[in-house]
Amino acid sequence: QTSLSIWGWGSLGLVLFLVTFGPFAIFYFAFYILCFVGGGFVVTLLFGKSNSEKYLEQCEHSFLPCTSVGIPKCIEEMKREARPIKIDRRLTGANIIDEPLQQVIQFSLRDYVQYWYYTLSDDESFLLEIRQALQYALVQFSARSKETDWQPYFTTRLVDDFGTHLRVFRKAQQRIAEKGDQMKDQAEELVDTFFEVEVEMEKEVCRDLVCTSPKDEEGFLRDLCEVLLYILLPPGDFQNKIMRYFVREILSRGILLPLINQLSDPDYINQYVIWMIRDSNCNYEAFMNIIKLSDNIGELEAVKDKASEELQYLRSLDTAGDDINTIKNQINSLLYVIKVCDSRIQRLQSGKEIDTVKLAANFGKLCTVPLDHILVDNVALQFFMDYMQQTGGQAHLFFWMTVEGYRVTAQQQLEVLQSRQKDGKHQTNQTKGLLRAAAFGVYEQYLSEKASPRVNIDDNLVAKLAETLNHEDPTPEIFDDIQRKVYELMLRDERFYPSFKQNALYVRMLAELDMLKDPSFRGSDDGEGESFNGSPTSSINLSLDDLSNVPSDETVQLHAYISDTGVCNDHGKTYALYAITVHRRHPNSEEMWKTYRRYSDFHDFHMRITEQFENLANILKLPGKKTFNNMDREFLEKRKKDLNAYLQLLLNPEVMKASPALAHYVYDFLENKAYSKGKGDFARKMDTFVNPLRNSMRNVSNAVKSIPDSLAEGMTKMSDNMGKMSERLGQDIKQSFFKVPPLIQKTYSDPDHCRVAAPIDDNVDDNIPLRVMLLLMDEVFDLKERNQWLRRNIKNLLQQLIRATYGDTINRKIVDHVDWMTSPEQVADAVKRFRDAFWPNGILAETVPRRDKAIRMRTRVAGKTKLLEVMPDELKHIIGAETTRKGILRVFEMFQHSQLNKRMVYVFLERFLETLFPQNKFPELFNKLHSRSKQMQRYKQRLHSTQAPSLQKSLLVSHIRLLMHL
Repeated sequence: QTSLSIWGWGSLGLVLFLVTFGPFAIFYFAFYILCFVGGGFVVTLLFGKSNSEKYLEQCEHSFLPCTSVGIPKCIEEMKREARPIKIDRRLTGANIIDEPLQQVIQFSLRDYVQYWYYTLSDDESFLLEIRQALQYALVQFSARSKETDWQPYFTTRLVDDFGTHLRVFRKAQQRIAEKGDQMKDQAEELVDTFFEVEVEMEKEVCRDLVCTSPKDEEGFLRDLCEVLLYILLPPGDFQNKIMRYFVREILSRGILLPLINQLSDPDYINQYVIWMIRDSNCNYEAFMNIIKLSDNIGELEAVKDKASEELQYLRSLDTAGDDINTIKNQINSLLYVIKVCDSRIQRLQSGKEIDTVKLAANFGKLCTVPLDHILVDNVALQFFMDYMQQTGGQAHLFFWMTVEGYRVTAQQQLEVLQSRQKDGKHQTNQTKGLLRAAAFGVYEQYLSEKASPRVNIDDNLVAKLAETLNHEDPTPEIFDDIQRKVYELMLRDERFYPSFKQNALYVRMLAELDMLKDPSFRGSDDGEGESFNGSPTSSINLSLDDLSNVPSDETVQLHAYISDTGVCNDHGKTYALYAITVHRRHPNSEEMWKTYRRYSDFHDFHMRITEQFENLANILKLPGKKTFNNMDREFLEKRKKDLNAYLQLLLNPEVMKASPALAHYVYDFLENKAYSKGKGDFARKMDTFVNPLRNSMRNVSNAVKSIPDSLAEGMTKMSDNMGKMSERLGQDIKQSFFKVPPLIQKTYSDPDHCRVAAPIDDNVDDNIPLRVMLLLMDEVFDLKERNQWLRRNIKNLLQQLIRATYGDTINRKIVDHVDWMTSPEQVADAVKRFRDAFWPNGILAETVPRRDKAIRMRTRVAGKTKLLEVMPDELKHIIGAETTRKGILRVFEMFQHSQLNKRMVYVFLERFLETLFPQNKFPELFNKLHSRSKQMQRYKQRLHSTQAPSLQKSLLVSHIRLLMHL
């Protein structure tokens, strides 16, 4: 009803409106409203315009500049021609350095910035700002370099870092050898182990991420370059982020990263080594030694392929006359090289590689070195001394050497005394008193009843000597009769020299003397005829295939393997039992049986044969014990496999031939009967612990007592009057025994877990550079690890000789060489080499394609051959041929891993910046940059886990003490 009323009233109103005003009233009403709105808009516009004009008239004299003047002036400035900007080209103050440096800057901007910048803009102001920033940084860098003393860096820190790097590499190799895991990638495992050792030695930093991850390496270089720009650039330029980022990328990715990659490339290092010793000719003997000692199948295959290629070429030649004989000799040599490579490759692939030095210990085809030669050769004497200490005969050897030293010194002092008497000077009583004291000291130490140990010699000779000492003046020949008897005793007694020739130390001595291949001693002390019974091929350098070609008289062949395993329970004791199937073949028959052995039987057998045959200790590796879960089926199968490998290596024909007496122990162990054990584990462990301790204490006592205090004092006083040096090195060695360095030195840290120069960092000495280089010799040739007491004495003697005679001269030459290296001429030459390497003929060098693997492998062989060829004979005579060879090859092998080379380059770079900016705390900065190292994090976790129990234990002890006190 309401809606109807609304519609009704509305309709009525509309009808009345149309009746009253007409049908066009609606259009008139709309027109009136439009006019009203338009009039209001016009009035508002006119009012606003008038008010705006009045406001602009008021602001005409305000602070705003007049736009009608500024715009034309800006246009006028833009239309003017660009004026050339003069740049100061002086950088270092030396024109010979500034010129190549300016070229490097120009080439860098051209190849890294201009080629894309000109596509965006033609304005060169940005390029000029970058150039000025680089030049300013170089000027600051040059100023810092001139203020820095580079002598400690090149003579101490650089050598220390290299020696430390070599020590880490050596320890990593030792750990891998101890693991003995052949399944993993050796190169990758070596890198991981290297950085594990590094973090243990450095303790605060590890560079594994920078050296192994390209992404982290780029980030490290960016951060380092940004820090350098912060130090070298003005604050205003450094705050310009765009320019700073450009300069940072040019330095890090354009210069530093390619340079570091090239310096750490093993192939580049090998080529550089060959270039450095290019004047040396390759020796065929050194080349064959490298082939026979190589453990890299890639090297052997590369050499074999090249030899086969040369062989085909020679066979294709059509020659006649004298040339055909030359070609035949070359073909035979190539065939021999191919044969050696094939033999070596087969040996490495089969995994049956055995140290031929250890096998040669009982091989029997060795030359004989006379005892008198051993006593005057410093290398041979060291091994004979080790053997005499093992047999308890060191007193005889020390007595003989002490008497030799006494004779030489007494003769020299008497000659000096005679010359002084001719000049009218009288010191007869003093000199003779010193000689008498020295002679009495020798007698009391070795021949008296109180001597311990006492030299067992004819009592009549000893009594005669005592009578002479009491009633006559001592002469240089006073001990000659007894010394001759002692020499004959060492020569004839089966405990000494005869047994030494059958010992493994004798083979090692021959290897160090380089006589396993080219013997120089043909005579014999005890009247033997031909002292060298083997062919020239019976050498340390031969492979096992060469040794296996020697005919054998053995007609019995023994084969054994573990066929099954099980678990037995005997009176409550559970243990594993291994069934061994044994085959013994005779010429006309064959036997087979089974015997059963426990792991403890294997362990006892292993201990027994390694005690009897020392050369087997490093060849045979028995699987380790396991205390818990040692009866699991999986573990028993693994141990069965390992024991089978142990048996196969034990029954290897080469091992059996090398130790003929070993067959008796093997037959006894494999017989089908109950195995009778020898010493118990406890007794054997006690012998293992007590005997070396007893021998060590005896050796220390003998070494300390071998030179009486009076004799040492007399020799010290008489050393000032020494007029000449001994003609033979053997006499120098004997004289060195009069000043024996202590065998046990006081150390406060493990030298194997600290830097090379750490022990002398706090010692201010003018000869520190020379001393660090002598310490480096220990790292290269591994002298400290070999327990070579005599060799250490020789090195100490050489150190004293160099310091006493040529130490200052050598030190001065080292300083002069460092000054020459940092001279403007050498720096300019280094910059030019850098420029020519990256921009040959002014053009950016393209990325050099990686050389073929075969070429790189042959380069490695050539590099090692060159290094062995230039090895001086004097070094062999002082240190030993085998030790020198291993040391040089170890250094060469260290450079064959790019990740490790990068580590060394970054260490050198860090030390360089620490030396250049000593006040900027770069060590803390590098620790932070390397803080994300995974090895470092694992090391901290291990350190925390080892320290936590000790901390808990100390807290527990303190609580217990507190409770006891209460």
